[in-house]
Amino acid sequence: MSDEDENNLSSSEDEEVNVPPSKRKRKKGSSDKFKKRKKSSMDMIDDAAVLSGEESSDDDDDDDNDENQNDYVRDDFVVDEVDDAEKKAKSNDGLEDSDDDDDDSEDEDRADRTKRLKKKSGNTLDDDDLELINEARGISGARQRELDAEEKERNRIKAKNEADLRKGLFDDAASDDDAPKSKKGSMRRNVETFDEDGMDDFIEYDDGPRGSYNNELDDEDMMDTREGISEAQLNEANDIFGTDFMDFMAGGDGDDDYDEEYIDGEDGKKGDRYRERGVGVDLAVGSDEDIADESSDDSMFGSDDEETAGLTAEQKAEALRLKKEKRQLKKEERRKAKVKKRAERQKAKLRRAFEPVQLVENFCTERDDEIRATDKPERLFDWNTPFHGPSDPSVKAFTADEEEEAAWIVTRIPAIQAEYSALERESLNATGVKMDVDAPDDKTETEKRKIIESIMHALRYMHRENFEPEFIRKYRKDYVTSTSVQESLYAIMDEDAEWERVLNAKKKVNGILTELVTIAKIDDDLGADEDSVLQLKEQLRIAKVKLDESVRKEESLKKDLKALEQGKDEDEDEDLFGDDDEDVDEDEKARKKQSLEEHLKTTNDLVTANAERVESLKASLKIAEEKAAISNPNQRNAQDTSKKVCKEKLWSSEAYASYVESLTDYRQIMDVYKYLSLIKEGTDAVRSKNALGENGGDKKKRGRRFDRDYYRTCVSQGLRSICYQFAISPFRAGIKLEDMKIAGSFSWDKVIPGENMDDVDPNRWEAPVISKDPATFAGNLVASGELVLLNSMNPDSTDDMDFDTDPLRGCRYVAAMELASEPRIRKILREIYRNNAVITTRPTAKGLENIDPFHELYGLHLLKNKSVKDHFPMNQIDLDVRKVGRDKDECDDIDAKVKAVERNSCIQFMNIMKAEKSGHLKHYIHLPFTDKSLEAEEWYLNGDDKFTDREKQNIDPFLTELQQVCFPASADSDEWGEERMKILRFALTNFLLPQFEAEVKRDLREAAVKIAIEEAGDKLKQMAMEGPYRPSHLLGENRFLFPTGDLPIVGVCCSSDGRDATYLAAVNERGDLVDHLAVPSGTQVDSDKMQEKVITFLMQNRPAAIMVGSLAGIPCRLIARKLGALATQATEKWNNRRVQGQDEDDDDYEARMDEYRRLYPDDDYSDDEEEDWKCNVEMVDDNIAQLFGRSVRGKKEFPDHAVNLKCAVSIARHAKDPLGELTYAWGVASDAGIFGTEMLFLNIHPLQQYLPKTMLLRKYERILSTSVAEVGVDLNSACKHDHLHGLLTFVPGLGPRKAASLKHSMDRIGGVVASRKEILEKRLVGPVVYNNAVAFLRFRDIDELSGQYLHPLDDTRLHPDVYARNNWATKIAIDALELDSGETLSSGDEERAWSAIRDIMQDSRNEVKNLYHATKAEWERSYGHTFNVGGWDPKVNVPLDSWRDKVDELDLETFADIIEDQTKQKWLSHLTMIKWEFRMPFEDPRKPMDPLDRERLFRLLTGETDQTLCPGKEVTGKVARISDFGAHLKLEGDVPAFIPLRNLADGHVESAEDIVQVGTVVTAVVTEVKKDHMSVDLSLKLDDFRKDPTSWPRPESLPELDMAFDKTSAMNIEKGKSKEREERLSAARKVATGEMDKSELQSASKNKRIMKRRACAHPAFRNGNTDEITKELLDGGEFKIGEALIRPSSKNADVLAVHWLVRPGVIKVIEVKEEDKDNDASIGNILKIKDEAYGSIDELIARYIGPMNERVEDLIGHRKFLQLPEADIDEKLRTMKRDNPGGVFYFLCWNEKYPGYCSLRFILNQTPRNHPISITPDGFAWGRKTYNDLDLLLNDFKKNPRGPVSASSSSRQSAPPSRPSEGGSRGSRWGARSRPPPPPGGGYRPAPPAGLPPAPQNAYRPNPPNLPPPPQHFPPSAPPGRY
Repeated sequence: MSDEDENNLSSSEDEEVNVPPSKRKRKKGSSDKFKKRKKSSMDMIDDAAVLSGEESSDDDDDDDNDENQNDYVRDDFVVDEVDDAEKKAKSNDGLEDSDDDDDDSEDEDRADRTKRLKKKSGNTLDDDDLELINEARGISGARQRELDAEEKERNRIKAKNEADLRKGLFDDAASDDDAPKSKKGSMRRNVETFDEDGMDDFIEYDDGPRGSYNNELDDEDMMDTREGISEAQLNEANDIFGTDFMDFMAGGDGDDDYDEEYIDGEDGKKGDRYRERGVGVDLAVGSDEDIADESSDDSMFGSDDEETAGLTAEQKAEALRLKKEKRQLKKEERRKAKVKKRAERQKAKLRRAFEPVQLVENFCTERDDEIRATDKPERLFDWNTPFHGPSDPSVKAFTADEEEEAAWIVTRIPAIQAEYSALERESLNATGVKMDVDAPDDKTETEKRKIIESIMHALRYMHRENFEPEFIRKYRKDYVTSTSVQESLYAIMDEDAEWERVLNAKKKVNGILTELVTIAKIDDDLGADEDSVLQLKEQLRIAKVKLDESVRKEESLKKDLKALEQGKDEDEDEDLFGDDDEDVDEDEKARKKQSLEEHLKTTNDLVTANAERVESLKASLKIAEEKAAISNPNQRNAQDTSKKVCKEKLWSSEAYASYVESLTDYRQIMDVYKYLSLIKEGTDAVRSKNALGENGGDKKKRGRRFDRDYYRTCVSQGLRSICYQFAISPFRAGIKLEDMKIAGSFSWDKVIPGENMDDVDPNRWEAPVISKDPATFAGNLVASGELVLLNSMNPDSTDDMDFDTDPLRGCRYVAAMELASEPRIRKILREIYRNNAVITTRPTAKGLENIDPFHELYGLHLLKNKSVKDHFPMNQIDLDVRKVGRDKDECDDIDAKVKAVERNSCIQFMNIMKAEKSGHLKHYIHLPFTDKSLEAEEWYLNGDDKFTDREKQNIDPFLTELQQVCFPASADSDEWGEERMKILRFALTNFLLPQFEAEVKRDLREAAVKIAIEEAGDKLKQMAMEGPYRPSHLLGENRFLFPTGDLPIVGVCCSSDGRDATYLAAVNERGDLVDHLAVPSGTQVDSDKMQEKVITFLMQNRPAAIMVGSLAGIPCRLIARKLGALATQATEKWNNRRVQGQDEDDDDYEARMDEYRRLYPDDDYSDDEEEDWKCNVEMVDDNIAQLFGRSVRGKKEFPDHAVNLKCAVSIARHAKDPLGELTYAWGVASDAGIFGTEMLFLNIHPLQQYLPKTMLLRKYERILSTSVAEVGVDLNSACKHDHLHGLLTFVPGLGPRKAASLKHSMDRIGGVVASRKEILEKRLVGPVVYNNAVAFLRFRDIDELSGQYLHPLDDTRLHPDVYARNNWATKIAIDALELDSGETLSSGDEERAWSAIRDIMQDSRNEVKNLYHATKAEWERSYGHTFNVGGWDPKVNVPLDSWRDKVDELDLETFADIIEDQTKQKWLSHLTMIKWEFRMPFEDPRKPMDPLDRERLFRLLTGETDQTLCPGKEVTGKVARISDFGAHLKLEGDVPAFIPLRNLADGHVESAEDIVQVGTVVTAVVTEVKKDHMSVDLSLKLDDFRKDPTSWPRPESLPELDMAFDKTSAMNIEKGKSKEREERLSAARKVATGEMDKSELQSASKNKRIMKRRACAHPAFRNGNTDEITKELLDGGEFKIGEALIRPSSKNADVLAVHWLVRPGVIKVIEVKEEDKDNDASIGNILKIKDEAYGSIDELIARYIGPMNERVEDLIGHRKFLQLPEADIDEKLRTMKRDNPGGVFYFLCWNEKYPGYCSLRFILNQTPRNHPISITPDGFAWGRKTYNDLDLLLNDFKKNPRGPVSASSSSRQSAPPSRPSEGGSRGSRWGARSRPPPPPGGGYRPAPPAGLPPAPQNAYRPNPPNLPPPPQHFPPSAPPGRY
């Protein structure tokens, strides 16, 4: 059906449903063509209706259905239910397509709509009306029935076969390309199959049959009562389907690609393809307006008859065809414009309805739509790096650009470079001499070539084929053959972008070179014009002289002739005519006269010629002068400009173009660009100066850099030309230095590009020699005016004397700056700087006070002269030299050591930056000092100026290199040598060294960040590749033979405070929560009350394991032990449930069994062979679980569950699938649309908060993508279970948006897909995405697929290319089983093929079992029963020649060669994969989760590491009990400690009670940390206290002290602190032994008035002053927002000050009173804020700071809160009041005057007013009333805007009752509702979740390190309005 047919039918036919075809009237304005087609079009199926699930509403179909159905049924061709469709059409009689929705106006008034509705209703005629019309036309009723019968007979389709039916259904189908090629029923079935969006089902379900909805949805009438889709339904559908649903409802998706695909197929034919997002139906396309547009085409394109008049038939046909095409194109343009505009209106409506963050979260932005609509991997969507190879896929040969880039990438990626260098070393013999690489049998070059080709193939696949790296790594190994390239594909992507950056830099250099060449040419041309003017002037001068001479001669001749005529005296005649002769006659006189006249005539001619010559030259001179003025009217002195520019000295376009082409380093290329830019600045300054004169014209604006301003001034005054009269050209100095550095010598006859051999002058390559001394030389230049003293240009200058005594100062400045900018010189000197530069660190005052041998920064604060080059990879040439002559193992050791040095140095520098940020130390990059300033005893006390003084740094290595090229070869005077040395020193100290220092700092930071990100990625990969927990009863079986499978697990989250319950959560095999049990706070798990409940709970769920989280610390270990005992009882009770006890009679037994049946109805009592239930208890790291419990994900999935219960669920899920929980955490997007931000709150790496978030998240995403590609994803499970859906995000080809789209599409088709083939058939994804993703998707047998045959290879890693598109896997299986027997397997024999595959897979699996048992038996015969059952891997531990399965007998290499010969493609890796997938289909590469080792368990339970708790460290604890062997203490963090009797005192101790008492708080020294026993040994001996801290053994887990660490200075610092330590220890000892009363000590302390230090190791406590605390909080930036630091108050010894960072830059100080202090050095046991008491710092933070942080989050997330200054809000209120005087407007903002307060600002009349709102732990205080919810406060405000209503009752409003399970849990600013756990690298245990009650007193749980807050998602904010 053509487009015009479709449009006409949709617009006209549907409106005239009940009018017989013969009686219908053509719409006004419809074309003749439409009239001719109309009858046949009525019999055809409307394509749009078919695609939308509708049937044609034509009356002919209604009348003929029964008859036609019989024909179809009789021939078995009916494929859909026509009756149902007819019923739908009848039931919706009167409903039509919303044709009028094409109206572009959104403000159409209601009267117009009513008018249209009346018009539509009038088009439906009843039977009486039809009879009246027929009578008027003279047609009787009988005649009408006869006509109808004839019409039906003509339209009746009679078919004997499918072809006849197709021909009957679609008239002229064979000739009309516009018609679809399938049956009506087939089309309907295809629609249902390919409908990804599933909109038909959605609409039918919600609004009745398809086609029944009205698409006229106006903004004002969305909530009316018309039949259709309500606004609520629209919003709900939008939440499910995204913005595509809005486009669908608008009649299109707004996508031009879709319109072209659906409307315009190839050659303008109607397309029959389906788009990925489902079948789109364009509603309201064929509207009245379209028909009118069609009828008006004649006026637009002219009349056919007029245009074809006088043409031949062929010309007419061609003209008509072209005109038709123009009409069609114009029509489609109008159609697309309407569709696009409608989509924009609907999208605008969507944007107005939802908050931006909601649109981002639900993938409803335009970018999300674009990503979904594009058939391209989502992770490659933003990768827009240009491809430098051929775009045509048929081109196989590699281009030179590709070769160049690949060779460059080899040098950039260490792994690839190492493999390439290893091949290089193989080509060297033992002496390091390169062997003959041209030998035919040399394989080295071939292997090296494979590396290059692997890189080029990888880039082609990523650019041209849109293959993701993981797909290439797995399924393109035949082309990307290099192992290092396969493992570095992501790095290749990054380097590809860097290569583009390099090419762009080269373009910039070529661009500025072109500018310089153009400027030089202009100056040369201008100089040529001036030379022409000078020549003409000289010629004119000569011509004038000649003219004057000829004129004088002419006058003389005239005078002589006159004298001759008058007879002058004879003397004159003798002079003229010789001697006088008396006999001369008249003839002689006449002859003389004639001669004189002839001479005069000749002279006259000469005068004329000379005069003409003068006039000609004058004209030529005038023209030349005008030409010179026109060519550059502002420049009159090109020769002077050329002299000052000194082009020959500074640059050569050919030389620098050639040099840049050879460079591949971005920085070196940019050096060339900066140098040429500098030269251009000087040249422009000279040209501008000469053009404008000394004081003429507008001066150029001052540059951003003063040094450039001074440089331009110097150059414009001609100092450049003067300086190069005694200094060498920097351009040639750079070439000379490079040659001497690389080759070791220099050729004086060197010719650079652009020069001729004739121009060779050795003198150019050395500095000029001047015979005069500098003073005389400068004096002469000053006298001549050529050298200008620049101080005279600045009357305010104060250094006139310097210029008078040093006139060459400006010349040296120009030479130094240009020399320091020359790229070759910078390249050589930069390398020298890196080889000689060092790092020095020194502690600040804060560092001196805080850093001791037990501090985490110890070892970093006193680094002295540590080499910088250790932080960078070793030069590959130097590394290769070290490896020459060594074997592979030795080379590997060298690589490992070099890499370890680089890694340790970079991590060290990261810690240095961290320490510098915290204010503990400073670091400096410098050259070694010459004055030995670092050799002083207290060198670390020097100021910054000592470390930054470059005059005292050793620059001799630089001067040595520069002197060789900058000094003349012949001896020169010392004065000129000193001048040149000044240039070099100035260039080094003022330009090069500062720039090199900044570069090195930047490079160090980038290198450190790169290494730290790699380490964080490696740790995340360890977490991601940790396999599911394998219960202990399965450890005796190998995981490849007995996979762990899906097991039920119980997760336990122990409460970390006294008010929350401990939860047990049982999850089933798929991770769904099925049951849970709460253990109330204060109740023991094994108490009489809970014991039976726990046992019953376990028996009801029968988990394979119980996983106990470790958040609560030491108590978790006790709970785990108790649960282990209860689990043992439960398993014994269950396994023996059918055993009758000895003391149990039959009645009791039956009663017990009845009770069992009631409690456990799912128990199969008929199964006598049921395996015994086994269950073990294990402790796990619940880091990920705690994040889930407090995240948005947890709220969304379990909105009514307590935090601890959600944590318990996540603990169990993590044990089942750690990778699934990690990917689940990625799925939440930030407000900016960035996914994975929750991952930043996982404790993956201790330095992660100091790393760039974007780079870190990109690394995390790649790691998760690699891990998911290794493991695979069960598609049906991932789409069914939300907690597994995150896995789909990281499948190659997919991403967050495409994964969500895939899930929604599957939900709409039933939620289950049975095969990989169905994914493509149902168009769930596009072909490119499908090709990337399909091999990583698994299809396993599940309940929903029971009864369906699943392809056995759909649950393998094989790509469908090898078993669906090509039957190679089937052929291998049949050949291995030898089933052919000379026959060829039919392609349709699917069952036989599947059977063969299953048989060969079973044979291979049996071989795996046989090999396992054989290997185990052989091992045990040799080594006894020590075989590692769990570690046996058939791919690793079985030699290839040991396999004996049938598939191993096949020669797959030969098969691959045959395939390559036939297809010209390589498939060997795929065939090898087939063999291994037959043996172990989709084996899990992850090793099972290991139990926690003692180190990790100790850290998790205590929060302590070797850095925070080690021998020699002083700790404080309280004596808990006393035994015969010593005193038992509880340290902070509930860490058990013990002081033996021998360590209680220096002397003999009989009883511990003689020294300490229960409850005594003591400070002791750690002597040993017993991690196995979770205990610490302490000592109170004075000798241990006095022992040098550095003498205690350093834990092995800590990094070794750097060789550059100054241990002597560290010891001196500790000695300085020893006196203070002695006094403190002596006082503490006197108190402990009773020698001094506690009151005396307190009295002495009070006399001092202020206690500066406290013995508190809490991470939130600081022994500092206000300025230090304020600086630390403010310097922390956004990471510190919401944090609170506590310090001793300066007001009183019993007062603390809490500094709370409310918001950026605002700190509120809160006073805390201490009571019940053990001593002045301790923290009070009771802390009071006003009248509220707290038992510990943790409790204070949890109950006071935490709730206030929640209130802050509630405030800033409120719809009325604006992050604007108060003045801006007041102005906004005034504006709104002016616009709407009747409204009362208000907003919330921060109170700028009082920290911790917000301001409620409102406007009643004309003046804005405000109410201060206080933020308290209980809520928001307004006046004397406190509100738990901000909306309640605003409600009261609306009732009384002028002020709060006085409350007679309590000022605090009680919070609404909460669920018992919640325990009062509320959210905080560190997570969804609590802070995350600490990073594994160290730190303390986290505080209890904010808002929760504290742990019991002395059960200290420290806070975590400062991590950035997780993303918060707030309710949608409404626009400001009135109430």
